[in-house]
Amino acid sequence: MGKEIQVEEYSTIAQRTFSDRKRTNILKRAEQLTIVFLLPKVPKFISPNLLTLLGTLGSGFVFLAFVLGTYLTNWYLLLGIIGLAINWLGDSLDGRLAYYRNIPRRWYGFALDIIADWIGIVLIGFGYYIYAKNGTQVLAFAFVALYGWSIIISQLRYKITDQYSIDSGFVGPTELRFIIALILIIEVLFPGSITYLAGLITIALFIVNTIDSLKLLKLGDLKDKNQG
Repeated sequence: MGKEIQVEEYSTIAQRTFSDRKRTNILKRAEQLTIVFLLPKVPKFISPNLLTLLGTLGSGFVFLAFVLGTYLTNWYLLLGIIGLAINWLGDSLDGRLAYYRNIPRRWYGFALDIIADWIGIVLIGFGYYIYAKNGTQVLAFAFVALYGWSIIISQLRYKITDQYSIDSGFVGPTELRFIIALILIIEVLFPGSITYLAGLITIALFIVNTIDSLKLLKLGDLKDKNQG
């Protein structure tokens, strides 16, 4: 009986908090279970805006980890994993908390989320720019530019389909955080490997963005034909 109540409570909270967007990422189920578990435990004095700020501060923590790893020892890069966790906590709970408390501001939250995401990725990219050596700083620029491209794609997809999604197939922001965390760990164990791994993730982002852009153009063409 208790288990049935828990399942019913999860379904109710999930329907209320995740109805505004479509998720396709691999970790979707685990992520939603974690969010539903955490939402009722967020203290009343913590607002969605405060969580957005917390998420941005988490990105700032990753930036700090790169700076400390540059001028002290690369073991400080592991602090970036904490920063990524903080970023996930703030970024994943802010809008969901608003829906959970029945105080959503759809367009305000939408705009604030995009702005905060952009600031966060710039901080992480700038941190890597400081850490990178021997001309590989260009990878930091490429990463930020490509992530910005993916944000633009998500907004255009929303405009065309009226369905908001922040994922590219099975990979979303949460999976990207795990990948970055793994890269930081490998760099600590094998100094210099981050250049090759950053190169690989940049190439992967370029391929994914190109495929998503072609799909987006097809959707736009289809919508034009249907409206015509």
